[in-house]
Order: sequence, then structure tokens, then C-alpha cells
Amino acid sequence: MTNNIVRTVCLAALLGVSLTAQAALDLKAKIVPGPQVKVGKLANGLTYYIQKNKKPEQKVELRLVVKAGSILEDDDQQGLAHFVEHMAFNGSTHFKKHELISYLQSIGVKFGADLNAYTSFDQTVYVLPLPTSRKENIDKAFTVLEDWAQGVTFNDADIDKERDIVLEELRLGKGAADRMGKVLLPKIFNGSKYAQRLPIGQEDIIRNFKPDTLRRFYRDWYRPNLMAVVVVGDIDPIEAEKLVKSHFSKLKNPPNERARQYAAIPLRTETEAVVVTDKEATTNTLLIRYPVQAVRDLSTVGAYREQLVQSLFAGMLGQRLQELSQLPNPPFIGGSSMLSRLTPRYRSYNSNALLGTGGAVPAIEALVQENERARRFGFTATELERTKKNVVRAIEIAYNERDKTDSGAYAAEYMRNFLEGEAIPGVEAEYRFVKELVPGITLEEMNAYARRTIPADSGKLVVYTGVERKDMPPPSGDELLAAITAAGKTQVTAHDDKALAAALMDKPPSPGSIVAESQDKALGLTTLTLSNGVKVILKPTDFRNDQVLMSAARFGGQTLFDDKDIINARYANSIVGSMGLKDYSPLDVSKILAGKAAMVNMGLANYTDVVTGSAGASDVETMLQLVWLKFAGVRRDDDLFKSYIGKQVELARNRLAQPGARFGDTIIATLYNNNPRAPRPLRPEEFSQISLERSIEIYRERFSSASGLTFVLVGSFDPAAIKPLVATYLGSLPTPEIPVTYRDVGMRPVTGVVKREVRSGADDKSTISLTFTGDAEVSEAEELRLAALIEVMNLRIIDVLREKLALIYGGGMSGGMGRIPYGHYSISATLPTGPANVDKVLETTFVEIGRIKRNGPEPQELEKVKRNWLENHRKALRENGYWLGQIQSALTEGKDLASILNFNKQVEALTAEDVQAAAQRYFNTDNYVQVVLYPEKTGTQEKANGAQ
Repeated sequence: MTNNIVRTVCLAALLGVSLTAQAALDLKAKIVPGPQVKVGKLANGLTYYIQKNKKPEQKVELRLVVKAGSILEDDDQQGLAHFVEHMAFNGSTHFKKHELISYLQSIGVKFGADLNAYTSFDQTVYVLPLPTSRKENIDKAFTVLEDWAQGVTFNDADIDKERDIVLEELRLGKGAADRMGKVLLPKIFNGSKYAQRLPIGQEDIIRNFKPDTLRRFYRDWYRPNLMAVVVVGDIDPIEAEKLVKSHFSKLKNPPNERARQYAAIPLRTETEAVVVTDKEATTNTLLIRYPVQAVRDLSTVGAYREQLVQSLFAGMLGQRLQELSQLPNPPFIGGSSMLSRLTPRYRSYNSNALLGTGGAVPAIEALVQENERARRFGFTATELERTKKNVVRAIEIAYNERDKTDSGAYAAEYMRNFLEGEAIPGVEAEYRFVKELVPGITLEEMNAYARRTIPADSGKLVVYTGVERKDMPPPSGDELLAAITAAGKTQVTAHDDKALAAALMDKPPSPGSIVAESQDKALGLTTLTLSNGVKVILKPTDFRNDQVLMSAARFGGQTLFDDKDIINARYANSIVGSMGLKDYSPLDVSKILAGKAAMVNMGLANYTDVVTGSAGASDVETMLQLVWLKFAGVRRDDDLFKSYIGKQVELARNRLAQPGARFGDTIIATLYNNNPRAPRPLRPEEFSQISLERSIEIYRERFSSASGLTFVLVGSFDPAAIKPLVATYLGSLPTPEIPVTYRDVGMRPVTGVVKREVRSGADDKSTISLTFTGDAEVSEAEELRLAALIEVMNLRIIDVLREKLALIYGGGMSGGMGRIPYGHYSISATLPTGPANVDKVLETTFVEIGRIKRNGPEPQELEKVKRNWLENHRKALRENGYWLGQIQSALTEGKDLASILNFNKQVEALTAEDVQAAAQRYFNTDNYVQVVLYPEKTGTQEKANGAQ
């Protein structure tokens, strides 16, 4: 729930106001856009937002936002709002079919990962991130947006070709969620039109609509008075405004334009229960939705204050529900209760639970009673104080990072302003608001808010969704209603918030010392050797203002333990983590750390022992304290262990209902010939093999000593200030001698051509998996060649399998090389398609593999890959996470860290012949694993059970 507060206050950037620092806050004051953004409107009604932002450098984020989505479709257009979005990439005034994607790829923009679009109920959004290193690309990018706005050509032949691609996307969406949704949505939306206008649309309409039906939607709704252009990035605002005006002022609204109306959601006055099950459902869930209400005006300072109250309420009640989830027999795996948005114009108070083995009744009892407890008795002063600290720390981070925030985050904020009315004052105003408003929010006010917000007696919708299982039959609708009634009659008492220490450690440990120090000025690194033998590498950066990342690794890991211990070794990390720290449960720890931005995880990977962590710049000491305490001992809590195992069993049981579970398990089992060490998820019955005693023993064997560890810290810190902290907490870690090596346990992929079929699932869809593996002489140059090969193949998968043949909607290849425990490589292809198209997709894929082995890549293909890499690398060099990963890889895999500085030269030196040779080495068609998922009964589709 803390994360929700962070997102609410920091990412959503709710509201703010442009006021002088001296002025008193007027709660009635209207909120106006801050000085960081230029907001304008053209004569034709098009709105634009422009902000200069240099994170990342030489890049601008462009958005075309249209207030038109599937809710506006006529009966004969269901699915065509989304279809228009597809056609925007298939020919326009200035770009013929295929030219647009090819051009953008040539300047380093990757289709799907960078260039993208989406259609929702009420809006369609086009996303174009653009390198700004060449001025001509900027003007051309605005031409792209202009064409999307009113220049899509809608060629009949292109429309017909695109039908199959959209139908493949529709096929991908089929499954339990789709079947259950068709039953639930009319209930969720109280009979509103939203339930009949899912963006993917109706299959028969997509197959058979007349082209002019599509053009009609475009003519009606793609008009400037329903559009916004967002420009955020490394661009001159004056030039950006000129480009907006020159490209969009000439757009025209249609004569006799149709009114843009928003669908209403009727008020629910009676209580109703709905039970929907499906044999392929992934989880059992419960939703209690209280009456839908219109979203209130958010345009004043007072509204901002109410949003802060709402965040505090959600945080406090969320912590109580989290506490219940940690009981030995928890009422649910996880739960929440808060006000949330249903659509941009409607919200409701919802209580949700992910159900455990106890089913719906315990969850209903817990949710209803905790709501009533908060409504009747409110919260405690300590709960409010902790949550206030979290809210304040979240805005501090946002404020500190205001000049280092990615342009995409600002672009999303301006989109929300246009679509939902969210105000955009700038983080400086928000920072002032939170600092001034939060201290004045009293406990009495919070308790009054709880009484006012939590419905005491109202019509509600109770929804159960779940897996069809013989061992746990679903409740009936009457049983749900009876449980709601009974829970409401139970007497509740005030919440008891136990007292906790103010800090994790009463005093620092006796410090170690720094006994040696060296510098690498070229890479900006300082290496310290501490008195206990632990090493620390420091890389201070200015990439962020309030972020420090940490990692450490040494050889060891799960392979040091025998086969009989592999399950205990694999789960030792999460079991120890689930029980807390020192004398405190995980929830106690989060309470003690209220207002701190710090976390640490430790555990066993296959061949390494790993420590990871992160902290705000002012919370580094807290992060290092967490490291010290995790080495100091393990907290044993049998109740939390029981709770953890129970949740894992339930999740594993539900997972097996999914067609993809059998498919994924078969891939791993086939690839590694049923090796017990293969990285597959456990089956429910296997969790009984986990021993609390042995898991703790394994964890202690590796983490009772820091011997052999090198800690890497990257981020916004002063080396002189951090050295004493490092010496105190890392220099005093225990370092008794332990094995610091890994063991090659002989796990190898199968050899030869191995093919398997899996028949699972009710829907008419398939997935193809191809995996090429083998030994390799690993070097950085060879890794680059393999990566280029994979990226070229992904270009061909998009171009041939999707665009030319319309056999798939999404899919692609991935892979890489490894040095541990031996030099090896892997290339995996995942290609979802229809059962009838499996043979054609396989045939085409192998044709393309053969073609690249014979001829290598086309020059333009390799150039597209290079441009994208160079753009990504330039951005990565200004990211703490990239440097942390590269330094860690250099330590554990022997990579030359200095090669980071030569990456551009290595990329430019890569030739088509290099990629062709890589294809010949790594696409060994005499050695691969092929697994294909087919439905249980080809061509059939089972329906979800209806409402009860």
C-alpha cells in the first residue's frame, strides 16, 4: 500500500497551484498549469503541451492524444476505433505502407518497444519517442503525428490485410479472463454502454465491415477539437510550438460534427451477487463494489488536500489488511479497500481480495469488519504519523528528481490533464502543498473521512471469480450475500496498534576501517578494501538526485547444495525474507522505516550469492543497516512460514489451471530432460518438501559471512560522506571463511532435434516455442554479434510473419550468452498464432533462418539495429542501473568494464558478415527444441459459467 501512496503522490502528480512562496494557501484557489509547461490551444480547438526536459538528452517524447475510443463506436463499428489505430501505421499522406515503421527504425526507434499506440474506451493514444540529434528528423516526426491526426489513407487492400493481424490480436486475448469478462462487465458497469464496447470489438464485424464504415469513424472522431499534441524533451519550446502550429493549424473539424458524449453509469441501489468460474481462471478473487459515484472536481487546492486525505486513508487501511494476510491462517492472500476510478468520470469504494484456501467467506468477514472497524473507531495517531511520513518522503523524492525525471513521465501527466482534468502545476507547487497541508491533517479529520467514505449500508455488487476445482467448489450468490449480512452484524472493537521501536538499530556496530583505496579515473570508480576483507566499489553520479543503488555478488549459490536440497535452496531467500528481520515481522519493519526510502534483498541464485539494495540519497545509512542486520541472523517465525507456504500452494494450484503453465513446464522439462535442477515452478504438492529448518540452515551457510563479497554503490552520494558509513556497516560484517566458488552440476540442454506437442486450453489458439542452444566461445565481441543476429531476426518476424503474411500479432526472439558454468548460448523464439497457422509459421521462420545463414542481413536491417543500440546506449550511460549492472558483470563474469566507453566503436565496426557468421554458428537446425501448444479440442471454445 505504501507503493500506492508513492504512485498517487509522485507519479500521478495529482494537483498543484502556481502561488508565490509567501502566499498563504487558499483552499478555494483554482489550480493553474505551472511554469514548466506551455499549454496552448489552436483556433481549430487542438490543445498542445510543450515542456523542455533534458532527461534523457537528445530525445523528445511526442504524443497524439485523441478523445475518441471504443465507447463512440456505432453498432456496426465495434472494434473499429482500435482498427483505425492499426491503420495509422499502414499508409498515410506522406508515408506509404511499411514506409513509416521502416523510416522510424532507421533513426533508432524500435517498433513496439518505442513506437506504439493503444485504444481504450474513451481515448486513443499514439506514442513516438524521437532522437533529436538530427533536425530533419524532428520535422518529419511532426509530419507523422499530422498524418495520424487526419492523413491516414485507408486503402481497401491494406484494410483487408490488416483484418488478419487484428484477428490475431483478438485471438491472443481469448481465454478465461475474456470469457468471464463477458459475464461480469454488464454487472461491473451497471448495464452501461461500456460493457458493450470493449476496444478489441466483435470478431464478425472485424471480418466483414465495409471499408467506409472504418473511414466514417475516422471522419467523425479524429478531429482537432478532440485532440492534443504533447511535446516533452530535449527541444527548444519556441521551435516546438512553431512545429505544432505549422503542422496542426490546418486541420479541420467536420461540418455538422457529432456530439462527443460520455456514457453514463447508472447508480446501483440493490445488492447483487455474481459468481463466475472458469476452468482456466488464474486466481480466485472477491470484489465488493459499493455504489458508483461521479468523480469530484479536482481543480482547487482544497481538492488536492482531499486527495492527500484519500491517500493517507488508503495507506492506513491497507497496512491493516496486509497485517491480516500474514496470519497463520490468513483470510486472504492479499487485500485492499479504497476509493478507486472505474472510468475517467466515475469512481467507487471497492474492497478486493485475492483468495486463499479458505475461500470467499473469511475474506468477506475480514474486509467488511475492517471497513467497519475503521468507520466506527477510525485510526490511531501512530498509524497516521507513519503514513504521513511516507507521503512526505514520496513528494521529497519527486521534488529532488524534478530535473532528472524522464520526459515520458511528464508526457503521461499532460495526457491525464487532457483526458481526465488532472492539474499540472509542477512538482515545486506540489512539494509546497504536501509540506504545508499534510501536518495540518488531523486524526479527527481522518476518522471523519473514514465515516463519510466507507459505506455503512448501501446497495453493492459482490463478485466472486475463480477456478473450477473439485476440491474447492465456488460459493453460490446466496452464500455470498449471507456472508456479507453476517459479517455486517459482527461486533468489532478498535484496532490495537502495537508500539514499535523508533529505529531498527539502537546504535551502530563497532566500525571497521578502510585499509586500502584505489582510483579508476577513466571510469569514475573508487575501490575500497575494508579491514574485514570486504571490498567496495563507489561510483558517484549526477544521473539522479535522490537515488543510490547497491549490489554485491560472489560465486556460490544453489549449486553448492545437493539435489535433495535444491527446493530448500531455491526458496531459502523468500522464506527467510517472509519472516522479517531481527525481532520484527516484515510489516513491523515497514512501519519502523516509515518515511525512509530503503530496501535490501539477499538470496541464492544458481551460481552466485546476491545482495541488492536501493535507497534515497538521505537513506543510505538505513540501507546499510538492513544489510548488516540480514547478516546478523535470521528471524524465525513459524506462523509466517505457515502463512507463506499456504499462499504459495494456492498460487501454484491456480497456476496449473492455465494452458500456458503446462506449456511452459513442458518447454523446461524437454529442454533439460527433466533435470530436478531445471528452473521450473513447483507443483502444489512439492511445497511439502520445504523444511523451515533446512531453508534457514542453507541461508545461514551462505549469509553468515560476507567473505568474498564486493559491494558496488552507484548514485547520488558524496564519497567522503559515504566512506564512514561503509566502514561502519560493511567493514564490521562477519567474514569467517566459506567456499566462494560455484559447482558445475552438469545440467545441460538436450541435443539433437526434439519436438513436443502440448494440448491444453479451450480456445482456438497456439503458441510455438523454438530454442537453439549449444557451447560457445564467449567474448564481448561474440555477444554483440549474437545480439545483432537476434535483433535482425526480430525485424524479419515483424516484417514477414506479421506485416506481409499476417500470421501473428506479436512475438519474437530473445537470447544471449553465458560464461558460467561453461561457455554457452541460447536463442528462444516465442510465436503465438492460430492452430491452423502453426505449420506455416514454422516453415516461414525456418526459411528466414536459412536466408540469413546464406545471405546475412540486408545492410538496412543491420543499420536499423545499430541506430537503436546507439540511441539506447547513449541513454543508458546516464542511468545508475546500467552502470551497476555493468560493474557487477565485470566482477562475476570477467567482462572488461572499460569496453562501455568503446561501445559505439564496437557497434559501428559490426558487419553483415559478422552477423551471417553468427547465424551459421548459432542457428544449428540439427540441434533445437520445438514445443507447440495446441488447444485441447481444436476449434472449440468453452464458455464461462454464468451469473448465479
